[in-house]
Amino acid sequence: MKELSKIASAVRASTTLAIDAMFKQMKADGVDVIGFGAGEPDFPTPDNIKEAGITAIRENFTRYTPTPGIPELRQAVCARLKADCGLDYVPAQIVVASGAKHALYAALHALVNPGDEIIVPAPFWVTYFEMVRMIGGIPVIVSADESEHFKITPERLAASVTPKTKAILLNNPSNPTGMVYSREELQALAAVCVEKDIYIIADEIYYRLVYDGRSFTSIASLGKDVKERTIVINGVSKSYAMTGWRIGYAAAPEQIARVMANYLSHSTAAPCSIAQKAAVEALNGPQDTVEAMRKAFETRRNHLVERMNRIPGVSCLKPEGAFYVMMNLRELLGKTLHGTPIHDADDFADVFLKQGLVAVVPGNGFGAPEFVRWSYATSMENIDAGLDRLEKFLAE
Repeated sequence: MKELSKIASAVRASTTLAIDAMFKQMKADGVDVIGFGAGEPDFPTPDNIKEAGITAIRENFTRYTPTPGIPELRQAVCARLKADCGLDYVPAQIVVASGAKHALYAALHALVNPGDEIIVPAPFWVTYFEMVRMIGGIPVIVSADESEHFKITPERLAASVTPKTKAILLNNPSNPTGMVYSREELQALAAVCVEKDIYIIADEIYYRLVYDGRSFTSIASLGKDVKERTIVINGVSKSYAMTGWRIGYAAAPEQIARVMANYLSHSTAAPCSIAQKAAVEALNGPQDTVEAMRKAFETRRNHLVERMNRIPGVSCLKPEGAFYVMMNLRELLGKTLHGTPIHDADDFADVFLKQGLVAVVPGNGFGAPEFVRWSYATSMENIDAGLDRLEKFLAE
C-alpha cells in the first residue's frame, strides 16, 4: 500500500487530550485518580442557554444554515464584542465555526502559504505548533521565561521577524500560563506588527476570565492599522461553560472573513444549527453566570497558588487570567522520584499520575519542559486533595 500523508503522519497527538484520556481510563478502571488536565469549566451550561437549544429542537431548527453562521448569531457576536471590548464589526466580518479551535484553523488557512513563518510565543497552547505545521507553515518559537511572566517583549518579537513571516499567533489571556498582556504591552507588540506588516491572530477565548480587578484589552481595539491586520478568535466555550456545544467565531477584515467562509464551505460547512441558537442566547442573554464563574475561579486560583507555593520543591506564579497554573519543577530535575529519574515535565507527569494518582499536563508540549500545568477548573475539594497528594508524593 502507498504511504500515508507525510504532513498528517507528522502531527502529534494533543498532550492535553492524551493525559485526559489516560486519566479517564484510569477512573473508568476504578482507580482513585484526580484530574487537573482538561481545559474546560466544571460548571454546567446555564439553564437559559440549554433551554434555547431545546427550543431550537422543538421548533425543528435542525437544517443547514449559512456557512458563516446564522445572521442573528453573527449580529450577537458583533454586539458582544462592542459591549465587552469596544470593537466595531458588522456581521459580514464574522465567521462562526465549530469551536474556537476550528475558527483558528480556518484563519490560518486564509493567511498561510506553504513555507510562511508564523511566530508562536512560548509557552504556547499545544495545538498552535501542530496546526501551523498541518497547513504547511513554519512555527517560529519565541520564548519567554517565568522571570518575564512568560510574556514576550517587542524587541524579541521584532528580532524574530524575517521576510517569510506572515503572522504572530497571540493568546491573551494565555493557555497555559494564565498571564495577561496589559494594554501598554499590547501596544508595543502591535507597533512591531504594523511596522513589519505582519498579521495578528489574536486568540482571546479567555477574555472574560481575568482577575484582581484587571481590565482586558483586545489588541484589535488599539487602532485602525492594528485592527485591519488582526483576526480575533473567540467563542462561547470557556465563558459560558459550553465546551461541548462547539461554537467559536472569528472577527476579521471582510476580505479575510470571506476567504475563511469559502474555505469552511468546502470542508465542514456551518456549525450545528441547534448550538448556534444556544450561542445567541449566551451572547445576548443575562451575563451574571459569567461573573459568578469568574469569581469562583479567582477564589480557587488564590487557594491553589497559596498552597502550592508552601510545598518544598515546587513553586508557581500567580496567574492573571484563564484557569491554569504553571508549576515550576526546576528544583526536582535531576532527582529520582519513586524510582523514576526526572529529566523533564514528561517524566514528572507520568510518575505523578501512576504513583501519585494525579493527572497534570507536562509542559513539553507547551514549549516549557520544566513546568507542568494544573487546571483549577475543578472543585475546591479536588484542589485540596490533589495538593495533599502532591505533598505526599514529594515527601516519599
